[in-house]
Amino acid sequence: MADNDLKLPPLNPADLSFDQSDGSVARSGPIPVKTAEDLEQVFDVPVNVSAVLGSSKIAIGDLLQIVPGAVLELDRRVGEAIDIFVNERLVARGEVVVVEDRLGVTMTEIIKADR
Repeated sequence: MADNDLKLPPLNPADLSFDQSDGSVARSGPIPVKTAEDLEQVFDVPVNVSAVLGSSKIAIGDLLQIVPGAVLELDRRVGEAIDIFVNERLVARGEVVVVEDRLGVTMTEIIKADR
């Protein structure tokens, strides 16, 4: 087995139940507790995280004239929730916070994945 192969916990047939009507299999035993160490295989996978403070529509000519320090009016107000995306997928909403002269985001709502 290579070092990067995913290691799965052993399967105990006694933990499975079989539905005779449709042949499906269900796990009836305890579900193993997952920890951060279980995700170690993906710790080095890069992801793109973005916190969207708002948006604005402006003409290209105006966009080209923006300089450092310019103020751009956005469609959100102070105190409104911001959207947090991971790889362009909405995963949470949060609020902007200031911690020791740095801007950060605190998550206030986790968005469940639609399946």
